[in-house]
Amino acid sequence: MSTKVTMTDTAYNILSKRKKEVEFSKLWADVAKAMKIPEEKMSRKKRQFYAELMEDRRFASLKGNKWDLRSRRSYSEVSTDVLEEDDENEEYEDGDMLDLPRGEDEY
Repeated sequence: MSTKVTMTDTAYNILSKRKKEVEFSKLWADVAKAMKIPEEKMSRKKRQFYAELMEDRRFASLKGNKWDLRSRRSYSEVSTDVLEEDDENEEYEDGDMLDLPRGEDEY
């Protein structure tokens, strides 16, 4: 049985200790520091972390690229309309696909 702590588990612990929401860049810096992510993996891990936050129902994406625990937010604050506004006219290039880590790169 694996006892690895994930990036989202680390983020959950960090946000649990805070009293209010936090900007993504600050949350990422705290997670990266807590998990001692090597500099050469920071860019890829940051993209992975953002994708995992978006999928994890424990977290709420708020306006201004801020994040908080969903349990502290009302339904109207956690509306999915925020995603639709940002993604509606966005175009993706071939290199924008998510690069999921494998083997020793996993956290």
